[in-house]
Amino acid sequence: MAKAYLGTTPHINPFAHSTLFHKRSRLSSAGAMPPDQNPPRPHPSLEIVDGTRGSFLHALKTLVRPYTPFPFVAWNRHVETIFAAFFRSVPDVRLRRECLRTKDDGSVALDWVPGDDRRLSPESPLLILLPGLTGGSDDSYVRHMLLRAKSKGWRVVVFNSRGCGNSPVTTPQFYSASFLGDMHEVVAHVGARYPKANLYAVGWSLGANILVRYLGQESHTCPLSGAVSLCNPFNLVIADEDFHKGFNNVYDKALSSALCKIFKKHALLFEDIGGDFNIPMAAKAKTVRDFDEGLTRVSFGFKSVDDYYFNSSSSDSIKDVCRPLLCIQAANDPIAPSRGIPREDIKANPNCLLIVTPQGGHLGWVAGGEAPIGAPWTDTVVIEFLEHLEREASSKALSSSSNTGIVHHMEV
Repeated sequence: MAKAYLGTTPHINPFAHSTLFHKRSRLSSAGAMPPDQNPPRPHPSLEIVDGTRGSFLHALKTLVRPYTPFPFVAWNRHVETIFAAFFRSVPDVRLRRECLRTKDDGSVALDWVPGDDRRLSPESPLLILLPGLTGGSDDSYVRHMLLRAKSKGWRVVVFNSRGCGNSPVTTPQFYSASFLGDMHEVVAHVGARYPKANLYAVGWSLGANILVRYLGQESHTCPLSGAVSLCNPFNLVIADEDFHKGFNNVYDKALSSALCKIFKKHALLFEDIGGDFNIPMAAKAKTVRDFDEGLTRVSFGFKSVDDYYFNSSSSDSIKDVCRPLLCIQAANDPIAPSRGIPREDIKANPNCLLIVTPQGGHLGWVAGGEAPIGAPWTDTVVIEFLEHLEREASSKALSSSSNTGIVHHMEV
């Protein structure tokens, strides 16, 4: 699943290798928002594909400055990717875990910030974070985004998929790029808990692929008021092709090892599963593709791994997205290739905006004021986008409330 699974900050030792619709969104579509008459121009160091025709760009102040990667670290995409995975600071955050049992008897873990119900109002915006493959609440990029949103008065929850972030596995099924059932249940669950709040989501890599597929599937009835996709592999067939080239084999080996480690913790669940499963192959997988062949594609009813990758790609979902969506990619991402980005579909969708940085690696973006070991450059852009959406939503809600009051007064 490169693809499908690619996307967490892989825990690679760099020295080990010499080679539920609870309410309609208050936000209709990006096209409904009048663009600034004279928006500041993004810096030419950034590639911008703007289907929204300027509806969001004026709010993203960070984009007027050049993208300046940190010296030495960002000279090579692999160095930047590995540096971010190993040396980026991991903020100390206390989290309260909630285990959510799904309809098929599976389990996912939701990590909340304790005390938020005392500090925040029921109307405070709520942000769902979706980490990458094998990733969870402990990953540095997740924690930095959590703290950034929390500092702005947002309620935040991290969605740890089955087996990730020490989330329990209670059935013989993990998650995948194709499976949206857990996403539906998590959004419905948090939406029911905070019915007065606007819901948003941010996903990285595999989490981004799942998030964009969810947005496309839900389309006009999506309960989210906006979303952000980062380092999305988009086209999993293309991502798989590149994953077996050169130094990328190091990531492949590291991620397959992480998958095997999760699998072995829960191997007894799969002991008598039978059918087309190849459990020994999954248990000893040397590549992510092997793991997907032995377990993932069979679990989710695909005839082959290639069939699984082709039908699980979020690139095909962009045309159906009806909520504001910001996509941020790095041109030199070794795991989410630039050539797999659906630029034309993004350009044709009035709800979508794409930013491609010249460098950044995979989940790196070692640039900006907090580089080299602080938050990634993207965090500032993400929060600018989300706060803009929430201001627009609040303004519309206030306007709607005022109009209702006038009508009621006239009727009386």
